[in-house]
Amino acid sequence: MSPSAALRPQTDRRSIDPLAADRAVWWLGLAIALLWIAPLGARSLVSSDEGRYADLALHIYRSGDWITPRLNGLLYFEKPPLVYWATAVSYHLFGINEFAARLWPGLSGLGCIAATGWAARAWWGREGALRAIALAASMTWLVLNSHQLTLDTSLSFGTTLALCGLLRGFAPDADAPTRRRALLVAWAGMALATLSKGPVGVVIPGSALILYTLLALARGERAQAAVLWRQLEWLRGAGLYLLLTAPWFVAVSLRNPGFAEFFFIHEHWVRYTTVAHHREGGWWYFVPWVLLGALPWTGLLVAAAWRAGRTPGAEAPAAIRPVALLWCWCAFVFAFFSLSGSKLPSYVLPLFPALALIATADLATRKRLGPHLVLPLVLWLVLQGLWLAAPRFVSESTPAATIHLLLVYLGVGALVFAAGWVMAWRLAARGRLAAAVVALSLGHLAAALVALQGHDPFGQLKSAAAMAPKILAALPPGAPVFSIRTHEHTLPFYLQRDVILVEHVDEFDFGELAEPQRWIPTLAAFVERWRGLSDGAALMRTATFDELQRAGLPMREIFRDARRVVVSRR
Repeated sequence: MSPSAALRPQTDRRSIDPLAADRAVWWLGLAIALLWIAPLGARSLVSSDEGRYADLALHIYRSGDWITPRLNGLLYFEKPPLVYWATAVSYHLFGINEFAARLWPGLSGLGCIAATGWAARAWWGREGALRAIALAASMTWLVLNSHQLTLDTSLSFGTTLALCGLLRGFAPDADAPTRRRALLVAWAGMALATLSKGPVGVVIPGSALILYTLLALARGERAQAAVLWRQLEWLRGAGLYLLLTAPWFVAVSLRNPGFAEFFFIHEHWVRYTTVAHHREGGWWYFVPWVLLGALPWTGLLVAAAWRAGRTPGAEAPAAIRPVALLWCWCAFVFAFFSLSGSKLPSYVLPLFPALALIATADLATRKRLGPHLVLPLVLWLVLQGLWLAAPRFVSESTPAATIHLLLVYLGVGALVFAAGWVMAWRLAARGRLAAAVVALSLGHLAAALVALQGHDPFGQLKSAAAMAPKILAALPPGAPVFSIRTHEHTLPFYLQRDVILVEHVDEFDFGELAEPQRWIPTLAAFVERWRGLSDGAALMRTATFDELQRAGLPMREIFRDARRVVVSRR
């Protein structure tokens, strides 16, 4: 028998013990949770996102002001406060450290995984839930984003609850009470998404559902579409949504009259419709991020997309067709952010839980895994080829030791993945599809976490973890710290105090305009103030240091790395 033939498992016709299947799901969830949570605090926080959101939460923790967000002491209204709130609570529980700062994104990622299992069980049974949990937990982009402090994992948690609540509410076995509870979960998910990142928390679920409805109408399924929209729990759901979201928006608007215009117009409409934030990209910008982010299941998903395109009517008519809804969800998320004038790779994160459910549905019908095991193995082997190209990445700002350590971690990660891959190959050959999926998923998850740890030397180049102790040791309490023509977002977190910005605007334009006394707009004004100080410290780029040194400014160097210099007044 050829290897490919051996990897076409026959359907296991033995009866499945429901209790054993449920135990398998719980044991898998526990294993994933332990792997997931353990490394959250193992790396330094990195600028700019991690430092920004850690600092916003730190202000809430220290001031007790849960209404008006402040970044480095300045008013900051770019995003809603859910992540800041959750992180501030984490500080209260676990102290001010990297683990506490990343805990909410980590839990949000686990929430996405749990939600996919919940929805999958309703449509594809206990084994489907097992596969969905394993598939979601190993999606590379979900793994990586859940282990850094950003807003997108929290947004994805909310939108995934909305999607999975809808799927669960219209599952074949859902009675009226089950449907009501599930749809209220969906409305609550939209509220959490809105409080994480704004109106997009409603735009994604609502527009995806509209797109699905248009598809259903094109198929002649008018009755099913009407049932779907009538049973969405509009009254209770909208009430719950407003109860969760409206209080903060009202309170912050009353306290800060300029909030509404800046938040809704400048930070959402202008950001989406223009390139004012200088994050533009072509229509294909997200293609590589989706293909690489879906590893190790990219091949399986490409095959599923090909089959869906050729047989669009494969699902039996129902109130909803789950796979069709999932594809509409993914298509809208991809198209919506591709049309935006501002693009970042993490924006498409909300489509990955849906991709995990698509793969779950595909495996439930195709029951063939073997051919899709090849691609991730090849890509992990290709990563090892970076050893040959390592000298090309070395520069004055990126030392060779940093590159070398990353490659060591990638090598260890490849060995971990290879162990999981071998086990998955053998299990697939024996027809144990669910076990093979679990083996490959756990292997890839562990390998990705090992490789992520290798990024810490790079992170140190964009973190204040090493410089902050030097500053604290050189200064008496209360002495000012300046940040000249730059801002290291993690510095306030590691110092546990604000710094004074000098000739630096960027995202602080609103806050600096509202409170001009909190910053220094010109280098000349800083020089005058610096000369009058007895103690103080200043962070700057090397070029600025050279400029001030030529001007004869009294400075004593206390920290330097490849990119930055910190000086004290004496």
